[in-house]
Amino acid sequence: MLIGDVARRSGVSARMLRHYDSLGLVRPTGRSNAGYREYSSEDIQRIFHIESLRALGLSLREVGRAFDDPDFTPSELVGDLIRQTRERIAAETELLTRLRRIAAAEPTGWEDVLQSIALLQALGSKSAGRRQRAALSSGEEVPVPVEALVEAALSERDPNVAGALRWALARSGDGGLALLAEGLGSPVAAVRKRAVESIAEIPNGEATALLQDALTNPDVVVRRYAALALGARGVADAVPTLIDMVVEGTNDVDAADALSALASRPALVDRIATGLVDRLAHGTLESSARRRLAQALAGIPGATTTQALTELSHDEDRAVALTASYILGMRDAG
Repeated sequence: MLIGDVARRSGVSARMLRHYDSLGLVRPTGRSNAGYREYSSEDIQRIFHIESLRALGLSLREVGRAFDDPDFTPSELVGDLIRQTRERIAAETELLTRLRRIAAAEPTGWEDVLQSIALLQALGSKSAGRRQRAALSSGEEVPVPVEALVEAALSERDPNVAGALRWALARSGDGGLALLAEGLGSPVAAVRKRAVESIAEIPNGEATALLQDALTNPDVVVRRYAALALGARGVADAVPTLIDMVVEGTNDVDAADALSALASRPALVDRIATGLVDRLAHGTLESSARRRLAQALAGIPGATTTQALTELSHDEDRAVALTASYILGMRDAG
């Protein structure tokens, strides 16, 4: 079969067939009397094999190796192709994400596009200082897509950069809250912590609602951060978790301060005092936990607290009794 017929039947151009010949991939079996290439059925089958391997992503050099190398291992080659394909997909996905973020910034000209690219690259820089500067400058000239800020905030390990990113997110409004809410459900504990920290700095009702939901999160760290933030916002739902924090001795000073701030609302005074007193009544608590509870009562006004401190001033545990007596003296002096 002459080269023109092979080209028509195989779909491979005559030029490519000549190229295969020059590389030694498919050498026509014979020549016609006029000197034209003549391909046998075996040659044509080899052409189809070449095209099949090229369709998998092999280069012509790799195709030649597959045909001619006696040590060729198909499984190894397929494994390499899988790895290369994954890398290519990852690179294309990264490019697509970057393009979407630039589009979300709604650039009005090439200068805006270039500035957006520069900011996005800076957010992904290996330099913590450069990332921090990018976060602090976000939105000043060219808006940074909130999706990029959220991704950076959820992955940032440097505390200074993380603070700058949370600040930038708070400035951007509530656009990133849905993505941050997804972060609360991440399988990675560090991501969940960063998510609740970021939500805590967004001062609006939707963020408050997310924090209230976070009080039932399976992650105790998330619950604690949510409680501290809600305490600062005057949300009563945080009281049980804050009392737990005092008992457990985890950020207990901050938790006691939050309870004191909540107690500035008259409607919550008795609830907080009763909650602390009830925990003090548990006979299984260690001395240190009871002392922390007594200290927390110092910031809670009202008769319930005064009565509890009076009783505690005669407690069998000397450390608790001394703490209660000191607080009573301070209250009387005040």
